[in-house]
Amino acid sequence: MLGQKVRASVENGVRELLREAGDGSVGSAGELRLTVEQPGQLRHGDYATNAPLQLAKRLRLPPMKLAEELARLLRLDPWLGRMMARIETAPPGFVNFYVDWREWAGSSFTLPPAPSGKVIIEHTSINPNKSAHIGHLRNSCIGDTLGRLLKRLGYQVEIHNYIDDLGNQLADTMVGLLQLPMEGTQQRFGDYCWDLYAAINRRYQEKPGLTEERSRVLHALEEGGNNLAWLGAVTAERIVKEHLEEMAGFQIGYDLLVWESNIVREGFWDAAAQLLETTGLFVRVEEGMLAGCWILKQHEGESATEAETEFVADKVLVRSNGILTYTAKDIAYHLWKFGLLGRNFRYQHWNAPVWTTAAEGAGDLPFGSGEMVINVIDQRQEYPQAVVKQALAALGFHKQADNLHHVAYGVVSLSPASAAELGVDTSAGKPSYAMSGRQGIGIRNQTLLTRMEEIIRNKQEDQNGVSSKVLAAAAIRYYLLRYSLQTEVVFDLDQATEVTGNTGIYLMYAYARSCKVLHKAKEASGVTAFAVPESFPLLAEEEHGLLRHLSGWQETLAAAGAELAPQLIAHYAHELATLFNQFYARCHILKAGEESLLQFRLWLTDRTRQTLGDSFQVLGLPAPERM
Repeated sequence: MLGQKVRASVENGVRELLREAGDGSVGSAGELRLTVEQPGQLRHGDYATNAPLQLAKRLRLPPMKLAEELARLLRLDPWLGRMMARIETAPPGFVNFYVDWREWAGSSFTLPPAPSGKVIIEHTSINPNKSAHIGHLRNSCIGDTLGRLLKRLGYQVEIHNYIDDLGNQLADTMVGLLQLPMEGTQQRFGDYCWDLYAAINRRYQEKPGLTEERSRVLHALEEGGNNLAWLGAVTAERIVKEHLEEMAGFQIGYDLLVWESNIVREGFWDAAAQLLETTGLFVRVEEGMLAGCWILKQHEGESATEAETEFVADKVLVRSNGILTYTAKDIAYHLWKFGLLGRNFRYQHWNAPVWTTAAEGAGDLPFGSGEMVINVIDQRQEYPQAVVKQALAALGFHKQADNLHHVAYGVVSLSPASAAELGVDTSAGKPSYAMSGRQGIGIRNQTLLTRMEEIIRNKQEDQNGVSSKVLAAAAIRYYLLRYSLQTEVVFDLDQATEVTGNTGIYLMYAYARSCKVLHKAKEASGVTAFAVPESFPLLAEEEHGLLRHLSGWQETLAAAGAELAPQLIAHYAHELATLFNQFYARCHILKAGEESLLQFRLWLTDRTRQTLGDSFQVLGLPAPERM
C-alpha cells in the first residue's frame, strides 16, 4: 500500500536523522505528531510530511535545514528512490514526494494478511411481527457491507440474523390476531401485520387491561409446545420469510438464522445463569421496585437501590414474573458466539445457502466459536451492549469482551415533508419525525423500492440494460451507506429518489461509461486487454488526480476495515466516479491522437473500471456495463 510504505520510509528517515543528530531517544520518532498525507493541491506533491517542523524544537535546528537533511536521507532509501520521481523541500519545513506513476503502475502492492479466526457479524435482527421499514434496511446494508469488506480483507466471516420470536412485539401482533377483528387488502402478511400491530397498540390505550393478554402470550411463547407457541412460530416464520426475500433484493444474505426460542428451549440461558451465579454479580433483589428480579450488578457490594438507575431495565436479566429479558438471552447467545457456553444448537437448512437453528437437525456444523464478534445495532442500544460486555468480563473472559464490538449507527427518521405525506401532524415544526411501528408511522422498504423503480424506469436510457428494479435497490442501498454511521438519516422521499449527484445511479453510470469506452476501443482495434504502457505522458491535471486517487484504494479498504466504517468505501467510490467523469469530459480518450497517449488513457480507464468494480463488490452494488 503506497501511503503506508511512504509513511514507514519517513519514520525510518526520522530515526536516522535523530541518530545523526546524537539524539539518544531514537525509538521515540513514532511519538512525534508527524503527518504523511496527500496535499490538497497537486503542485505540492502526491505526499507530504511535516516531520521537520515537529523535530525543529527538539533538535534546536531550523525546520528548512532539517527538511533538507531528511530529504537527503530519504533519497537514499532504495524503495523511495525507485518509486518517487523526485523528493523536494518546501517552506516552512515540509518534504514533498512526487510519485513516478509508471513505476507505481508496474508495482505490486498487497493488503496485510488478515488475522486468523472467525469474525461473527450479527445484523438485521428485525422483530418478526410486521414488514420491515427503511430504518431496518439501514442496519442490514451496514452489516452486509461490513461482511463484504472483511471478506475482501481476507477474514473468515459468518453472518447471523437474530430472530426475536419470544419478544413483546410478536406477542402484540398475536394479541391483535386473536383479539382484534380487522380487514385488509394487503398482498403480504407482513403488511397486514403492520396495520394490525399499530391497531392493537391503539386498543391498549383504550383498554389497558388488554396488556394482560400480552403477558399470557409471552409466557406461552417461552414455554413452547402449546397452541399459542405454534401460532407464534407460524406467524414469525412467515414474516421472516418475507423479510429475507425482501433483503435478497438488496443483495443482502445470511449464513445462519438464530431463533431466540432455541436459545431458551435448548437450555442456553440456564447454562449462562449457572456461570453468572459464580461471579457474585448475578443476584436476586429482595426489596424495592426490583423485588423478585434477578439483576447483573456493576460491582461487588452494589446494593439493589444503587442498581435502580435510569438503565435499570437493561440491568434486569430475569423479571419478577420469571420472564427473561432480551439482555439475558443476549448474554447466553454471546457466550455461545465465542464458544464459551459448552452447548450447541441443532441446525436445518432454511433455504440454501442459509441455515437456521432448529429443535431437530444436525448438531455438529461449524457455526459459532468466533474470535471477534460485531453487532450492528442502533446507538440507542449502547447500554444493553455494554451489559453483555460487562457479563463477559465478570466471567473472566476479558479477551472476548475486548473483541466484542458494537457498530452503532444513527436512527432513520422522516423529513417533515415525508412525515406529512404519511399523515403525521407536523405542526410542531420539528426538523425530523421519528418512525414508530406502534403508531404505524414509517416507510416500508417495499413502498420505497416500488417508487424508486418507477422513477428510474422513466429516466432509464437503455431499457436492455440492468433492470430498473435492480438499479432502484442499488440506489437505495447506496443512499443508506453514504452517511457516517453516527449520523441520523433524515429520510426524504424526494431526495432519496434522486438519480443525480452523490447517488448510486451516478456511480453506476460512471462504471457503465468506462465499459462503453473500452468496448468501443476493442471493436476498433481488436485489443482484448489494456496493459500498463511502457511510458507515461506528461500528465494532465485530471489524469494526475485520478491516478492519485486510484493509488489510495488499498489504504481505504484497510482503514474502513480497521474502523468498521463502510461509509469510507462509499466516499471513495463517489470521488473516484467524479474524478473519472472529469477525466472523461476534459481528456480525449478514443480520439487521443498519439498512440502512446491513447494506450495510456485506455489503461487508465480500465484501471478505474476495475477499481470501481471492486468497490461495488464491497458496497453490494451491481456493476452494469449498460445503463
